[in-house]
Amino acid sequence: MNNADILRVNGAGKCYTTYDSNWARFAEWFGVRVSHRNEFWAVRDVSFSLRPGEALALIGPNGAGKSTLLKLITGTIRPSAGSIQVAGRVGAILELGLGFNPAFTGRENIYLAGGLMGFSTGEIAALMPGIEELCELGDFLDQPLRTYSSGMQARLAFSLATASRPDLLIVDEVLSVGDSYFQHKSFDRIRKFKEQGTALVFVSHGMGDVRALCDRVILLDRGTVLREGAPDVVVDYYNAMVAERENAKLTIEQRRSAQGWMTTKAGTREVELLSLTLNDAATGEEVVAARVRQRLALMSVVAVRKPIKRLVMGHLLRDKTGHVVWGTNTWHTNQVLENLEAGQVVRFRFEFDCNLGPGSYGCTYNLVSTSSTTVDNYDSVDNHLVFDVLNVDVPLFAGTTWLDCRISVSMD
Repeated sequence: MNNADILRVNGAGKCYTTYDSNWARFAEWFGVRVSHRNEFWAVRDVSFSLRPGEALALIGPNGAGKSTLLKLITGTIRPSAGSIQVAGRVGAILELGLGFNPAFTGRENIYLAGGLMGFSTGEIAALMPGIEELCELGDFLDQPLRTYSSGMQARLAFSLATASRPDLLIVDEVLSVGDSYFQHKSFDRIRKFKEQGTALVFVSHGMGDVRALCDRVILLDRGTVLREGAPDVVVDYYNAMVAERENAKLTIEQRRSAQGWMTTKAGTREVELLSLTLNDAATGEEVVAARVRQRLALMSVVAVRKPIKRLVMGHLLRDKTGHVVWGTNTWHTNQVLENLEAGQVVRFRFEFDCNLGPGSYGCTYNLVSTSSTTVDNYDSVDNHLVFDVLNVDVPLFAGTTWLDCRISVSMD
């Protein structure tokens, strides 16, 4: 293990075996090889390492092996193959209620679960004020856990796991059950820990959180690593893969543009984009660098290759970090085209005010039959068109959105 690594996973796997009878299971305990047995590998041959301050996301469909891998890392279950090495203290938030007793109060559970994490009674007592402040449960902290909602349990579990900055923090989907206020509070704490050198392993179905928090992403499928890399590469591939499984004819292609944007192309090609440009809405001139507040138009030409029942055009705008700053489609605006014939050409014009902050933005298009890319995805490309936004004539502001803010000042 590299001395700089907080976590090293080398060929890790977990196999569950089922037997035709308890006698067969009993016989194998004593070294008798049984032929009537079935093996299921929940995780197989997974390898990666993590350094201080690095954040890794594990994504994939349900049953891909994400939670099993987290349990292997925390030592909740033992690997059937390979090895896992952890340097330093681990803080983990896995299943709700794990390590808690529903008959105990929240405070009593802090001492119970904290002891299992290796804290002494004195250390927990010293950390208690910070835990109380973070979880904000008030009088409920001295009520039985069985009276807690799932969000309150998530608050308690997160506050305990992050009471003292761990060297490795493992967060499963559990935070998604909390309210918006506490989600913001907890993610802010995770970011601060990361800046201070905590390594993070993060499981979430929220791809926006994955893009914002993580440096690398591993896509798991059926217990094995399907893809590993930068968030924009793996997340876009995963989104396209979900659509591909809904439609066997779908193909996926990925490449990185000269500007550094990852483009992911998918589609069955019954309909294809011929051109997409960003233009000044008034003059019609093509725009590469737009101004804040400029009236713009996304103009596209689409060719119908085969007869289709419905056609929907949609656009998303993302900033450089991958956050969606705006998106809509003709399904939501009740402008769906129906019963199109092969050979027809369709032109779309999406006109809008450029209420964006200075920076670089990628435009995605989707040609589909409904509001979803998982059904009849004819043609779609992430970040097909990239443009810059400049602040030329409005007061300086921060963020990715310009607001028409009017400030008044008065003095007595």
